[in-house]
Amino acid sequence: MVQPTRDELGVVGVFNPAAIRHGDDTILLLRVAEGVREVAEDMVAAPVYDAAVGAMVIRRWHRGEHRVDTTDPRMTVIDGKTWLTSISHLRVARSSDGIHFIVEPVPALLPTTVYESFGVEDARITRIDATYWINYSAVSSYGIATGLASTRDFRVFARHGIIFPPNNRDVTILPGRIGGRYHALHRPMPAGLGEVAIWSASSHDMLAWGDHRLVAMPRAGRWDDEKIGGGAVPFRVRAHGVDGWLAVYHGVTKASGTYSLGALLLAPDDPSRVVARSIDPIMAPEAPYEREGFYGGVVFTCGLVDEGDRVRVYYGAADGVTAVADLSLARIIAGLGAP
Repeated sequence: MVQPTRDELGVVGVFNPAAIRHGDDTILLLRVAEGVREVAEDMVAAPVYDAAVGAMVIRRWHRGEHRVDTTDPRMTVIDGKTWLTSISHLRVARSSDGIHFIVEPVPALLPTTVYESFGVEDARITRIDATYWINYSAVSSYGIATGLASTRDFRVFARHGIIFPPNNRDVTILPGRIGGRYHALHRPMPAGLGEVAIWSASSHDMLAWGDHRLVAMPRAGRWDDEKIGGGAVPFRVRAHGVDGWLAVYHGVTKASGTYSLGALLLAPDDPSRVVARSIDPIMAPEAPYEREGFYGGVVFTCGLVDEGDRVRVYYGAADGVTAVADLSLARIIAGLGAP
């Protein structure tokens, strides 16, 4: 069992892990969400990192004094302002077989800035040479930004600040350089005009990103018709008659709000160009722990391990638990169609 960081908090979810191999171990960087353990029936509460005092505080309100909307279990809206019902940090888990993990008792990355006051979430890990680059969602009242950190051993971490401003999330940085530059997929979240889609960007130093290009849109009448976004870090495939970057992404269905997973095949020399795309989901919520939970009907990945024809996908189920599925690379590729 994952222990909370403070006595007054309880762990409400351990999900959406980043995944990578490090030496002989599989490393997961888990999102651990904590909520206030005891809240009176006439109260609502939100754990928040207060940068002014350098510590987490608990905000409480009487329900009768405010216009309160608790329709979405992930958040509370009070007088039009949104507060999250939990605060997340990132914690390392290690395994020698990729199935049985030991979760470290101390968080790897906690909220430490005003841009992380609502938590740090949904990390992805990209190895470039001997450095593991970790990007994550930095959540605050200013919106959802993307932060960057790095490590060489998953024990000591360096922070590099915000690399994509709000509102932007689901960033996946490709391993290595293409055409002399680093490349990433990202997901701006337009309000009013536009659709929630996947874009690409490039950088010469991992810090300043530009050359933004549209990569893929939701598809009307399909399983990913409401919105799409990045999933696991893309990996290079040279098998089964294809050569390119395979990116497992998530898509949401308008009719039910279901989160499923599919794949994009990106051109090897230009990851902004989609060569092929999953006709049907490669994973959809089917098991009880995927269909029911904190936020049901969700399978969502931030990490996988490429093991040849076996693609081991680590994913969050119903925004509550971490699960793993072994997929066939050959079957994923066979299920690709026109972009």
